[in-house]
Order: sequence, then C-alpha cells, then structure tokens
Amino acid sequence: MLLAMPKAALADDFIKGVYLQSEELCEQARKDSLQTVIEAGNTMLSARGIESIEYNCEFVQMTRATRSPTWLVQAVCQEPGYLSPDVLTILEMNATQLDLVSVKPADPDSGGGNGGSYFLCEGVPLP
Repeated sequence: MLLAMPKAALADDFIKGVYLQSEELCEQARKDSLQTVIEAGNTMLSARGIESIEYNCEFVQMTRATRSPTWLVQAVCQEPGYLSPDVLTILEMNATQLDLVSVKPADPDSGGGNGGSYFLCEGVPLP
C-alpha cells in the first residue's frame, strides 16, 4: 500500500544548492565567483528556478514523483519583452547531477533551452 506524502515533505525534498551546467563551471564559480560565471552567459539552477543574465524561469509548482527520483515543475519564464510558461521534469541522476527536460523547444536562434544536465556546485552559496 502506498501512502500519500504531505505537501510540506515534498517541498522539503526539492533540490538544494547551486547547480551549473558543468563541473568546470562549478570550479570557476568557487575560484572567481558565481556572478562572474553567470555574467559570462552561463545558466544557474536552484530551487528558485533557472537564472541567467537576461533570462529566468521561476519555479511556481513542484511535485515529486512517487516511483522515481523526479520532480514535475511548472515555471514562468521571462526575458526582456517576453513571458511564457514551461513544464519541466527534473531527474536526479545521482547526488550531484540533475537532468532537465522541458516541453518548451530550444530556440535555434539563441541556442538556448531549459533542458540539459546540471551539476551541484558544493561550496558555492546561492546569491
């Protein structure tokens, strides 16, 4: 028999810390600063959402799957002059890597998208 988890437990179980798109970027953030890495055009992932210089996706609802280490996330994404919704899955690959899949297709003009792998940057504080 499966027991329903209370919503508070789900929120407490959501991702913690700062994640960047490679372990090398994490090392650079520890050496220089997280701000320097973001200003160079890189994207940060945290429990708040996805953030970069002129783009962000605020996570507004997170639901933990019961049979896999995955969250379903509803987000509101914005960039200058543009606002859109997104739905993502965040899969915990291991203790230090998360993989994101977005229903929003990557923009071929900007090369961006909300999907990809992110790595935990231990020792890098959330701004």
